[in-house]
Amino acid sequence: MGISSDRRSGRQPSGKRSEDPSALSNTDRGHSNQDQGFFDGLSVEFLIHELKDPISIIETGARTLLERQDKYGALTPKQEKTLKRMLRNTRKTRSMLYDLLEVGRSESGVCLTCRFRPVQALQTALMEALDTLPAGVPETLRDTDQASEIVGFFGDMGIRLEVTSDVHQLEIFEDEIKFRQIVGNLIKNALHHRKQKLDIRMAYNDGFLCIDVTDDGPGVDPKNHSLIFERYAQVNECAILERKGHGLGLAGALRVARCLGGDIHITSKKGAGATFHLRFPCSGKGIGDKIE
Repeated sequence: MGISSDRRSGRQPSGKRSEDPSALSNTDRGHSNQDQGFFDGLSVEFLIHELKDPISIIETGARTLLERQDKYGALTPKQEKTLKRMLRNTRKTRSMLYDLLEVGRSESGVCLTCRFRPVQALQTALMEALDTLPAGVPETLRDTDQASEIVGFFGDMGIRLEVTSDVHQLEIFEDEIKFRQIVGNLIKNALHHRKQKLDIRMAYNDGFLCIDVTDDGPGVDPKNHSLIFERYAQVNECAILERKGHGLGLAGALRVARCLGGDIHITSKKGAGATFHLRFPCSGKGIGDKIE
């Protein structure tokens, strides 16, 4: 059910050409390479791996300066604000890189399956999404196992999480990284478009996890419902928002979900918020051919 991973169309040069590569002259080969495009021959996964290390170094350095002021010296309010902004945007960049990597792996049918609890994975994805906001997540909550503290924090942020009783202790054998990527992108989209509220509901139905992510933002005109799942798309209703999205989040989430045998659709109308509905398989069916 996966989508073909080969998106390189390899535009053909104009004029008549022999189909036998050995019959091409050096000049012809030069034109062919130019027509192919500089990035067509590069591995996106290679580029992502090359970028991960410097981004991690920047993130670690900024976090160390913020958390170890007793060792490296006190920061002025302006310095602290700058470092927090640097750390927040570094995490955003890292998140985008991992999103791109998982899209490519999904299209190639590569899944890293494990047994996990979707409720805990959803909470982790929610925490990671909140980290992209200016306020971020308090350090005291990052390692806590107190559910009441976490729920209280979500409530203070205007977030309501509803989980049906049959899902609380549910364990599934799927790709947890891809699950968190899909859910995280839906949550980040809702966080950045909402006015005040965000509701997340998780239930189980006939072999699928059904997750609804609802915001009270500007909504989306039905005529634009398919457009918002296209790469780089920005619909008019969202143009008034401060955040300039890269347009890859929803497109990538939909592609990964479908490669795993799931799907995403939207219920919304202009001016009345939006609900994104995710169906994520828990039976092991619909995953790619390669299991690592």
